[in-house]
Amino acid sequence: MKQKMVVTERECKARLVPAGNPVVIPEGEFVSITQELGGNYTITWKGNMYRIDGTDAGAIGRKEMVLSFDEPSDENISKQQVWDALETIFDPEIPINLVSLGLIYTVNIQQESGVVDIDMTLTAPGCGMGPVLVGDVEYRVAMVPHVNKVNVELVFDPPWSREMMSEEAQLEAGLFF
Repeated sequence: MKQKMVVTERECKARLVPAGNPVVIPEGEFVSITQELGGNYTITWKGNMYRIDGTDAGAIGRKEMVLSFDEPSDENISKQQVWDALETIFDPEIPINLVSLGLIYTVNIQQESGVVDIDMTLTAPGCGMGPVLVGDVEYRVAMVPHVNKVNVELVFDPPWSREMMSEEAQLEAGLFF
């Protein structure tokens, strides 16, 4: 994609790359879109790089990703909806979702408190985008009905390997032999 300068049409939530710190970019600011991948946007603003979630893309004049879930009839957190939310999060360097990459190890739901605990890993322990991916997981899973809090723990045991990827993800990445 060729870099494109746009003006924010409204306040926009973003996360500093690679630290993942949340910021709000005011309306009327010039930003440069440097990458569109996996439904998210990487932009530069005031000399720093930020990531904008696809659900907030309307702020930069792009089509917003709509992530909505039906309200469960039992007023509990649906584990399937949590997994569905996780499948909408893509690795920032390759357009494959975290679930298909095998990066999500466990999802535990505490129904009484509305807390979702997630253990996940990265394709490489030194991956600089780790905090951004953690922020993506927290942001998207929090959209599931009845979720009050999302705790994400980065774990590296067992270490990630390509065998953890789904066959479809291996095919897409050109790793299936």
